[in-house]
Amino acid sequence: MTDFDPRQPLAGAPDPWDFCPQPSLRDGPPYHMTEMIAAEPFIARRILDRLADPHGPAGQLAGAVGQAASAGEPIVVTGCGTSEHAALAMVEILTEAIRAAGMHGGVGAVIAAQAFELALDPPSRGLVIGVSHEGGTGATNRAIAGAAAAGARTAMLTASAGSPGGQLAEITVETVELDHSWCHTVGYVSPMIAATSIAAHLAARPVVTEDVVELLAGGARDEAGAEAIAARLADARTLLVIASGADRPAARELAIKVEEASWLPSTMRDLETFLHGHLPSTDSSTGLVLILADRDARADRLARARQALAAARVLGLRTAAIIARDIDDELESSLTPAGRLLVDEAPSLPAPVAALLGTATPLQLLTERVARARGTNPDPIRRDDPRYAESAAAAE
Repeated sequence: MTDFDPRQPLAGAPDPWDFCPQPSLRDGPPYHMTEMIAAEPFIARRILDRLADPHGPAGQLAGAVGQAASAGEPIVVTGCGTSEHAALAMVEILTEAIRAAGMHGGVGAVIAAQAFELALDPPSRGLVIGVSHEGGTGATNRAIAGAAAAGARTAMLTASAGSPGGQLAEITVETVELDHSWCHTVGYVSPMIAATSIAAHLAARPVVTEDVVELLAGGARDEAGAEAIAARLADARTLLVIASGADRPAARELAIKVEEASWLPSTMRDLETFLHGHLPSTDSSTGLVLILADRDARADRLARARQALAAARVLGLRTAAIIARDIDDELESSLTPAGRLLVDEAPSLPAPVAALLGTATPLQLLTERVARARGTNPDPIRRDDPRYAESAAAAE
């Protein structure tokens, strides 16, 4: 056990700024990742409180988004790794807010771009928003610098305005608190919370903070359920994660988290894509996780998901699900023999916000339990092994 208190704020970036060092290594749980999951509801409350001022950075970025959307100019969100998944989530959150604000001419203008590709071909107008937890990701910073040089406005969501990325951008929205684990969970949730605040300013509607806090806290409560699923997935040959709509960023995040934390090869497929060519590579050694919490067009998504799970059942896949509580009874238990984690609905929150925040802590909890079941420490993402540390260094 440790004396970690999840209610207390986490430290921010060093001054002068530097990358965070490798997390201290622990022989077993609770890992740093375990503690970060427990801390996220409290971090979310502090971020929402910090960004509530309509004249502050979140309000300023909301204004820039609104101006670009109203003018029909591109709004591009970018990042790498987990931050790329948070960027994809931000696209869903901002798109809904633009619609809610009645800026119909700008709907569809928000897109995501991989940072390396964006740096090679930056836009000359509109708005580019970078997401980088520590603010030091080279590809993301090159994309922001390239966009600014080409003539676009720029913004950054990061923990520190003093980071390299924070100093490059015209508008920097700080999330302040830094993840203690290199298997980033806070690094995924924090920018989504910031995006939720920006969207609220844009659509001129308040965020129900208590509902956000409870959604994150509730998602991490079913430890027994996560452990049961992890036991079925731990010795799988590979893991597939499938999703549709606003659940797709969460599916991508689960895939990368499982690979980082437990070294189990994992990949994400769009729900429909999964059924067009990928089944021949699967068998009873394949794990499959469905994520379905998006309440938009849910009936259609659920019907297609039911067909996908039926196909998986024929082949004996180890199928589990992270799904909205309201559809639990509509999906027969035999379709998810490895188990399921249930997500509360949070009807006060916009649909993509409810889905993305609702699935965040369940997918993180499941990841952490898969790591335990496989006997791996999620915190160093295998860089405590000199070969993997050398490999990471070779890519810098």
